[in-house]
Amino acid sequence: MSSDFRLGFVGAGFIAKFEASAMRSIRGVELAGVYALDGAEALSEYAREYGLGPCTVYKSVRELCEHCDAVAVLVPNFVRLDVVGQIVDAVRGGAALKGIICEKPLGRTVAEARELVRLARDAGVKTAYFENQIHMKAIRNAIAQLAPAQRAMGPMTLARSSEEHGGPHEPWFWDPVRQGGGVLSDMGCHSIAVSWFVLTPYGKDPMFLQPVSVQAETALLKWGQPRYAKELLDRTGVDYSKTPAEDFATGVVTFRNPETGQRVKGQFTNSWMYDKQGLRLLMDGMGPGYAFEVNTLRSPLEVFVGDAAAESVADAETALEKATASRGLLAVQPNEADLYGYVDELADAIASFRAGRDALLSWEYGSRITLMCQAAYLSAERGCVVDLTDARVRKDLDGYTSLIAQGRGAETLL
Repeated sequence: MSSDFRLGFVGAGFIAKFEASAMRSIRGVELAGVYALDGAEALSEYAREYGLGPCTVYKSVRELCEHCDAVAVLVPNFVRLDVVGQIVDAVRGGAALKGIICEKPLGRTVAEARELVRLARDAGVKTAYFENQIHMKAIRNAIAQLAPAQRAMGPMTLARSSEEHGGPHEPWFWDPVRQGGGVLSDMGCHSIAVSWFVLTPYGKDPMFLQPVSVQAETALLKWGQPRYAKELLDRTGVDYSKTPAEDFATGVVTFRNPETGQRVKGQFTNSWMYDKQGLRLLMDGMGPGYAFEVNTLRSPLEVFVGDAAAESVADAETALEKATASRGLLAVQPNEADLYGYVDELADAIASFRAGRDALLSWEYGSRITLMCQAAYLSAERGCVVDLTDARVRKDLDGYTSLIAQGRGAETLL
């Protein structure tokens, strides 16, 4: 009998395929099964083709849980609570799960994220919040290499992070009610988390720095224009002339070091209108006398496809996630799953669950990212700095759903 750690997927879409690809680089784990409304058979075939495990297609979440050591919740945002509820019911019914993984964002609202934390805690199951960018080797190596400079000069004081591409794949991502917002909810959670991590003094817990305030702006710059709104409506069925979400967000989160009182800044910028080579992650961090920078569009591999040969390229994304061109000079990343941190986040979760502990990033961590994202929406709506140290503000955020997530984005964006 195999001694491999048995991982199951709930969901078989885009992110599940990325995670399955990451598993090709990890020993001691098998993709034991999948439950999904669509794509389960294709994922199972992929797993068998690459020797990732049997990946049995199960007929229910409960049945999947009964045959796995841990499950990864890789379903759309609007069904997370229901799916986790089914997982918890399976645990209470006897499924011996060591852990539950949840893809970002943990919740569409603060209340939703906290309910997920409560469900897992009450069931006694360890958790992993999947924020892949914190696990990027480029980020981790930069921080480790600069550790001596930090000790000599002091920790970083400014971090900047952006994630940009031309827009999501699936229609539900564009729907502000089902997704929970627009690009800020979808990608701002990445950028805020990376900045928080980069600014954290070396060796400290990821939640060491205390969020103090958030100031943000949201805007609809491309996909609200009549031409592009029609294109989006025809392609996804989502009408941005009536229920828009933001396609651009930027802001600053201020953090406080509880030991020294020093305040540091994390700046984030995200957009769904970056029509260049494809997905770009741009990050940097600065401290006294030292700095680092990461740009995922700088690749050791470039290919060129001329006009005469362009018709032979069926899928532009063979070059890069969210690529919008299949000709010209293309940046190609040989192993995107590893570059973006999927391999390391998965390895961390499996090792943590084996040891009976939460992953580096627990669901409690994920709930704090949700809090900062929702504070950014509140800041953009009110046009002010949101003070996270104010108990009244925190209470407001507990019951807050942004106008955009309510389907009322026209009141603030148009």
